[in-house]
Amino acid sequence: MPLTHLECARCGRRHEAGEVLHLCVDCNSPLLARYDLQRAAREMRPGHLALREPTLWRYREVLPVDDPDARISLGEGMTPLLALPRLGESLGLHRVSVKEEGGNPTGSFKARGLSVAVSMAKALGATDVCLPSAGNAGSALAAYAARGGLRAHVFVPKDINPLFLMETAAFGAEVVTVDGLITDAGKVCAARAKEQGWYDCATLKEPYRLEGKKTLGYELAEQLGWRLPDAILYPTGGGTGLLGMWKAFEELEAMGFIPAGARPRLYAVQPEGCAPIVKAFTEGRDDAPMWEGATTLAHGLRVPKAIGDFMMLRALRASHGAGVTVSEAELIQGVKDAARHEGLFFSPEGGACVAALRKLKGSGHIAADDHVVVFDTGTGYKYFHNMEPAWNLA
Repeated sequence: MPLTHLECARCGRRHEAGEVLHLCVDCNSPLLARYDLQRAAREMRPGHLALREPTLWRYREVLPVDDPDARISLGEGMTPLLALPRLGESLGLHRVSVKEEGGNPTGSFKARGLSVAVSMAKALGATDVCLPSAGNAGSALAAYAARGGLRAHVFVPKDINPLFLMETAAFGAEVVTVDGLITDAGKVCAARAKEQGWYDCATLKEPYRLEGKKTLGYELAEQLGWRLPDAILYPTGGGTGLLGMWKAFEELEAMGFIPAGARPRLYAVQPEGCAPIVKAFTEGRDDAPMWEGATTLAHGLRVPKAIGDFMMLRALRASHGAGVTVSEAELIQGVKDAARHEGLFFSPEGGACVAALRKLKGSGHIAADDHVVVFDTGTGYKYFHNMEPAWNLA
């Protein structure tokens, strides 16, 4: 089995794999999956990978589910990495690309994490899975639970886009609406999970959802010929995508697939109405206090308190990156710019990255010749209810 053990992200305590564990038994912090990377390096050679299935499970040596029959898959991963020459030219940049995640099952990058997390939940004997969601994670959990024959329970804020409610319920999940934000939904979800014995797939509350997200980093490296870009702009809410990529780069470096010191600068992009990570980074803090009064039409970024805050801040500083905020009008303009210049209809989270790219170029953080990858984490077609009222602001 490639998975060797679990390790606490804060105190480093080792935990054995193969049992249901959510957080460190000592300090209640997130757990990280660890692998036999020497074996992985032998078996994941580029020539071998080229012959494998075009899903995230092509990286099976660094994923926790060893048995192919135990993997619950809908064809997730291996999304396009597209050059954006006209958008880049409009910003004075020569090499801009987008990792376009809208083609994943259920229309977002959430499919990656939930494919792996639900597969492991079932392998560990779970019959019910649950999480709090702003929309995309809930529909992805429901889809993979349906595929694997598990029962799903999804807890969402009452003002969630109704399209997400319909989609999640269509997959057979129990959908519970909660007054407040995703943090409030998370409290209700955690209480029900404890009471009912459900497997909680909430962000970083278990070790395996992060493993699906880290395949973003592996794909970037493979699609770029085992080179990495100079900078990555990532829309940051709970932060598993950003943290997953940083973990992937660490593993790729340990296996010798990329040279030491070749990791890109990471930039966490958040809206002005909910920017706890950017604020904490700017203030030199090691954690990010609760953001009061969180508001943004990019509901995936409306996360006032993230359990992995300390991990994100470490990664931003270690990569020599930063945090950047954008206004609601700026992120809508980012959606419009990507559509007009490149024929791509980004989610508001992706639009935030376009807006942040403009700011970072203007401030000198991004140079004209840098190779920059922005992330569009989901299709904009699922966000009409969110974006329509603000469309004329930009």
